Amino acid sequence: MKILFSKSHEWAAIEGKTARVGISDHAQKELGDLVFVNLPEVGAEVKAGEVLCDVESVKAVSDLYAPVSGKVVAVNDELEGAPELINRDAMKAWICEIEVSEVPSDLMDEEGYQKFIKG
Repeated sequence: MKILFSKSHEWAAIEGKTARVGISDHAQKELGDLVFVNLPEVGAEVKAGEVLCDVESVKAVSDLYAPVSGKVVAVNDELEGAPELINRDAMKAWICEIEVSEVPSDLMDEEGYQKFIKG
């Protein structure tokens, strides 16, 4: 499994043809306490860089973007009743799984992402 990050702060843990997707720890800290996660629809076709779903924090509603292209094959229903799971462990609290059709070449590994967020 390899974990890649987008410039919009989503991660994709890619294993075979499936990517488990979430937001980075950096992003959840910036958002603050999450109060709602609007999960994507299972079966939806998504394109890398386009809106995947949104999350609501005490600060604002923020769009999340698909880090990879493909079809949503599963969502983490646990987040509907407990969005704070993302605040507790952003790298464990996945939002959805995508059957991958394309992985953009501009995704970063952990080291590249850490450099990116430090500017």
